[in-house]
Amino acid sequence: MNTAIVALVAGTVLAVGALAFVLYPLFFDAAPRRRVATGASRVWSDDLAVAALREIEFDRATGKLSDADYAQLKEQYTREALASMRRSASTPTSRGDDDVEAAIRAYRAQRPQCADCGPRSEPDAIFCSNCGRYLPGTCTQCGRHVAESGARFCASCGTRLAA
Repeated sequence: MNTAIVALVAGTVLAVGALAFVLYPLFFDAAPRRRVATGASRVWSDDLAVAALREIEFDRATGKLSDADYAQLKEQYTREALASMRRSASTPTSRGDDDVEAAIRAYRAQRPQCADCGPRSEPDAIFCSNCGRYLPGTCTQCGRHVAESGARFCASCGTRLAA
């Protein structure tokens, strides 16, 4: 009899837990929805404007929206989406983005770069692995620094730099 009561209590607890799990989204909204103001003071975020454009595309494809209404709404939503994107593009980037950009610039500065082929993947390359041009560095004959990307001869001693 004791095991029957324990089984009944355990089953009840599991059933109530499952019911609470299923009904939770109905009573407590986990992700608050954004409200959009109506009228001239309407402010759209990029994702809402794009979502509205997708929605009217779908409505037109399924026949719920006439071509005239579609054209009017598309013009309005496209204008609002572009304005929103311009606003977000004009805001300064976060400090984290600047740190990432600085790390990328530092990484690229360590890599040699060919004038024709672009950055080389070999950090110690003297010649371009694609076209054979001399990469900026020093002349092996006289030791002069050669800063001209794609130089074929040393400006100091005239030694041929390219293979």
